[in-house]
Amino acid sequence: MNNNETTKFFIYFSEIFQEDIVDHNNRCVGKLCDIAMKVNGEIYPRAATLIIKRGLLKRRFAQVSWENVKEVGDVIKLNIGSDQITYEKGQLKHDFTLCIDILDQQIVDIHNKKVVRVNDVHLLKVDHQLYLAHVDVGIRGLIRRLEWTNTIDRIVKFFSPKSSYLIREEFISWKNAQVLTLGQAKNLLRVDVTREKLSQIHPAELAEIIKDLGKSEKYSLFKSLDIALQRKVFTGLAIAAQVELMELLDEKEAVSLLENIPSDDAADILLKLRKRKTLHLMKLMETKTSKRLGKLLKFSKDSAGGLMTTEYLYLPQEALVKDALLKIRENTQFPGSIYYIFLVDEEHHLAGWTSLRWFINADPDKPLIETCHPKKIFVHTKDRIEEVALLFDKYKFTVLPVVNETNILQGVITMDDVMEELISIVWKRYKEKL
Repeated sequence: MNNNETTKFFIYFSEIFQEDIVDHNNRCVGKLCDIAMKVNGEIYPRAATLIIKRGLLKRRFAQVSWENVKEVGDVIKLNIGSDQITYEKGQLKHDFTLCIDILDQQIVDIHNKKVVRVNDVHLLKVDHQLYLAHVDVGIRGLIRRLEWTNTIDRIVKFFSPKSSYLIREEFISWKNAQVLTLGQAKNLLRVDVTREKLSQIHPAELAEIIKDLGKSEKYSLFKSLDIALQRKVFTGLAIAAQVELMELLDEKEAVSLLENIPSDDAADILLKLRKRKTLHLMKLMETKTSKRLGKLLKFSKDSAGGLMTTEYLYLPQEALVKDALLKIRENTQFPGSIYYIFLVDEEHHLAGWTSLRWFINADPDKPLIETCHPKKIFVHTKDRIEEVALLFDKYKFTVLPVVNETNILQGVITMDDVMEELISIVWKRYKEKL
């Protein structure tokens, strides 16, 4: 092989971790403690600094630029002398190191849409450079780090010579991994390509991923999403996870989120937060939003008023079909349902309500009220959830308007909200009987 030919090979970090490091005179200067990587926009981070440790009781640490590393193998050789190495009591901080930021950390496997734990790191050596190519999330990676590979392999071969364990490596390409510990602790995001891949995962699947994470990892992953995706993912989380995230967000982030998710979801979260924090957040909100949520918080959680949302599309009772179609086109990003239009008079009394399915093929100049359900069906804010559920079951609707005692439209309630609350009540009663 000539000097111009590129030499490539893979090594595991566990194979060189704690290996002796020698200077250019072959004098041992310590053992490999960690490797700091460069993460400035590169898809595959490159080794930047070798971190050396020596001593047992009185440990000392030093760092050597990768330019001064001559060879990486059974022994790591430097091209400088020991007199050029300075040791300090504490380990210096770096933005991104293999031991601290990768090994044993939870990451999101973007390709398979799941959370995994890193057991080892697969490094690619290209000429004199060392790159982070894959993370090893398999059992073999853990066995390798424990230095049990030969023993375990012999046992497996004896009992199951064709076991997939002997040949299967569980790698995730670094470009398909989202590290969760970097975002919060060091304000250091992965490369843009990872953000783009995260945005391609369905919000419901991202919510499932977040559910399996620890508190700080939840926050880190959530913060790495763009604002629009944050809102979609947040509404897909269970109420406990929503409250946990809300406690981690700063005031500005929390208020922005509450103002841009369905009002019934926002009210549910505010009810779960500490009373002092709820009052503080509501003071920071826009007056209109604060009043809307304040109205919802007055109702019992298991009443129609407590379960309704105040986001709905409405038009004056004189509106035409074409007005409804225009209303829907103008509100494609509306947080509530755009498939139902509610008709009201000047004082906001409910005059009727209709569904896109009922008027989409009607004459554009036809009065919209003529497409409404012939019976004026609604629920009152104080109606119990059982009464509301019976009405949903009777008419097979997926949404119902909610009015007060003077027939003024207050909001709408969906079948999903009712079913979720009913399941919660039944489950609570079941647990009380156990």
